Amino acid sequence: MNKFLKLLLGTTLYVLDQSDRSTRKMRSRAADNFDDLRDYAEEKYESASNRVSRASDALMGDDSRFVGNVLSLAAGVGIGIGIGLLIAPASGEETRGAIADRVQVFGDKLPEEGGNTRSGEVAGEGSGEEIPPATDSI
Repeated sequence: MNKFLKLLLGTTLYVLDQSDRSTRKMRSRAADNFDDLRDYAEEKYESASNRVSRASDALMGDDSRFVGNVLSLAAGVGIGIGIGLLIAPASGEETRGAIADRVQVFGDKLPEEGGNTRSGEVAGEGSGEEIPPATDSI
């Protein structure tokens, strides 16, 4: 019985040693992959942390570049609207009508995309369709 237990113990140790040898390479690769994954996660976390920090600074007013750009944009829009109102030659309704008329004239000069216009014929002429005048919907 004692020899049998020694044989069983020796066989078990041999099997464990063989399995250890065969899985050692796999465990090493797995450890390397986990290290790579950890490094990648750390880089992404640092990047996200920096972005959140910059956004927080901008919202709190600590980012002078962001605030300066927003104020410059608002000032430019305000100045543009003010100058436009001061030097506008006509009312808004008249200006929209003039723009619509110019677009209509320009559109009449372009040939239709189907290529079915004869040379010298203006697109829209002879089709029998009447183009409605521009309406003020604003």
